[in-house]
Amino acid sequence: MTATAITPELIAQHQLTPDEYGKIVAILGREPSYTELGIFSVMWSEHCSYKSSRLHLKKLPTRSELVVQGPGENAGVVDIGGGYVIAFKIESHNHPSFIEPFQGAATGVGGILRDIFTMGARPIAVMDSLRFGRLDDPRTGPRNRRVLSGVVAGIAHYGNCFGVPTVGGECLFEPCYDGNPLVNVFALGVCRKEDIFYARAAGAGNPVIYVGARTGRDGIHGASMASAEFTEESKQKRPNVQVGDPFMEKLLLEACLEAMRTGAIVGIQDMGAAGLTCSTCEMGSRGEVGIEIELDLVPQRETGMSPYEIMLSESQERMLLVSEKGREDEVFRVFRKWGLESAEIGAVTGDGKLRVRHHGEVVAEIPNRELADEAPLYDRPHGKPLRHAGDAPEFLPASVQEALPALLASSDVCSKRWIWEQYDYQVRTNTIAGPERTDAAIVRIKETGSSVAMSLDGNGRYSYLDPREGAKLAVAECCRNLATVGALPVAATNCLNFGNPERPEIMAQLVEAIEGMADACRFFGTPITGGNVSLYNETLGEGIYPTPVLGIVGLMKTAAPVTIPFKNAGRSVVLLGGLGGCNDTDFGGTEYAKVVVGRLWGLPPALDMDREKRVHDAMRAVLAENLAESAHDLSDGGLAVALAECAFGTAEIGAEIDLDSDLRPEMLCFHEGPSRILVSTAHPHRVAAIAAAHGVDAPALGVTIERGIEIRQRTMTLGSWDISSLKSVYCQALESHVK
Repeated sequence: MTATAITPELIAQHQLTPDEYGKIVAILGREPSYTELGIFSVMWSEHCSYKSSRLHLKKLPTRSELVVQGPGENAGVVDIGGGYVIAFKIESHNHPSFIEPFQGAATGVGGILRDIFTMGARPIAVMDSLRFGRLDDPRTGPRNRRVLSGVVAGIAHYGNCFGVPTVGGECLFEPCYDGNPLVNVFALGVCRKEDIFYARAAGAGNPVIYVGARTGRDGIHGASMASAEFTEESKQKRPNVQVGDPFMEKLLLEACLEAMRTGAIVGIQDMGAAGLTCSTCEMGSRGEVGIEIELDLVPQRETGMSPYEIMLSESQERMLLVSEKGREDEVFRVFRKWGLESAEIGAVTGDGKLRVRHHGEVVAEIPNRELADEAPLYDRPHGKPLRHAGDAPEFLPASVQEALPALLASSDVCSKRWIWEQYDYQVRTNTIAGPERTDAAIVRIKETGSSVAMSLDGNGRYSYLDPREGAKLAVAECCRNLATVGALPVAATNCLNFGNPERPEIMAQLVEAIEGMADACRFFGTPITGGNVSLYNETLGEGIYPTPVLGIVGLMKTAAPVTIPFKNAGRSVVLLGGLGGCNDTDFGGTEYAKVVVGRLWGLPPALDMDREKRVHDAMRAVLAENLAESAHDLSDGGLAVALAECAFGTAEIGAEIDLDSDLRPEMLCFHEGPSRILVSTAHPHRVAAIAAAHGVDAPALGVTIERGIEIRQRTMTLGSWDISSLKSVYCQALESHVK
């Protein structure tokens, strides 16, 4: 093995600490080679090893009767009945999307899709959770608009070309994301229960087979780049961003699923973060075996690549397989049929080591477990999160009449049509409810006659004010969104986006968010089956809001869903959960506080989980008896915004509302207290009876009308609006911001 002078500078360049380097020397019993140093640096990076979060992630619930596979594999798997399962997961591609927005986002979609079909499941839906900086800021606006346009185009390009519908998501804007956007992508697939595959190597002597695209120099050190803060030099890291080919990935999907059906494949892993390094050592570690490969046999698209470059490349559309010895030709035939390269590059061994040869010489020899499963684990210092926002400021309330159009035009609340119209959300014809029609997306599982509903949610402002409560509120809202379409939540995946964990105040945010999420997921029966932690989301020392994002799936019978818009005039408008209360403290995280007051303060709205769950149960019961013509949860912007969104259907049916409350008008109309769903119904008494049986308030607020929206408070008019004017503002705002 060729010796390389390992200097302190070289160690630091690989984002390893002196103590970590000492552990490497102890594991090997010698100084590492340059290739080994690179292998350790990516596998022990935050992105791959979760060394700051693993200790706390163990607090999350991960099991239930329906969970077939929890954390530790490429995707979680849940039993949906009829002999079928769904595989789903969420991943981040934040850092690459800042450096190269189009390819960063595109390859984020490609990576999460491979996670799904690596499990043997065919991807049938994608959702995205996006965060960007201010679009109208004179200094950062032009760059933020470029990043937004590039990210959306990248997601659209990859998903549309691959042929998977992007069925929904969320997109929010805050100053803290000016230099660090968040691009989280969720994917879901379906297969028969017996067709699940795992990323585990087995059987000494079995061949290790490389399939898919050739290896190039793109993406080298992408995993470790995603485990560091951004600096002025970050823009020079474009070579760290991979380049994707969705058409090749589509071929790879079909070839892999067909090869799996031959019965010749023992284990399979995609080459995502850390590329060939990750796929070899993780398959070996999970299977408690070794893997030996010869790099001369790895298909390469560039000449003169070093062992270091080949092992760390994150070129896209590549997979690693282990097949049964003697059945290699069955695998090769399938990939030839689909026009894809495949090559036997090594074999499974019994010694538990990753052994890498180049021109016959051993350039790396590392125990798999120490590399993959026994990476450093840190209990980083943390106390309680800092209280970032003070007491309520003195402010002059705006009139409800003026505030509602302002909120509907704000970048957070306005329609995201400009985004989702770039996506093909109907491809494969399984999409029952797509973007902005319902609070949760719904896809049909044709094989079982059932459907899966999906919701993706997170609120950085709430989590900034109180990480524990912010995470609980995100879980509650996802479950509430599923309830509005009649689905029962069964499992979740999470993406934890935070700043630098080496700062105790940031680590405190992460710990509190995980513990809050654990409490809520346990209460609502939604175990976490997998996910992603994205840390070091900071630029020049400025961190993002703590942004835990939840993707929760629910099961339901296939039926035409109850959608958001009012359908007919003369129907009662009922608010399941009641008007709720509000005070100055929990009004500071609302959209009203952000848009109208221009401040952030206080705490997020208080969540009573028992009350929240009773509202969900009541909503599902109302839908089961076909009593609701429309349903929409109250979230960003509160009651007035929800009423307006319910009026934006094709028929533009509005409502006359009279609110019996002592709250100040701006709080009454715009507070964001949870556990509330707006329903229109021809049977208000039956809805009220169901609500009462669940211990839930359900006041009738008013009636739907042919034209217009009017809100009164005990006969005093707070506002009266023309629907077409509000709808125009709502639908055109984002596009006007982008242009």
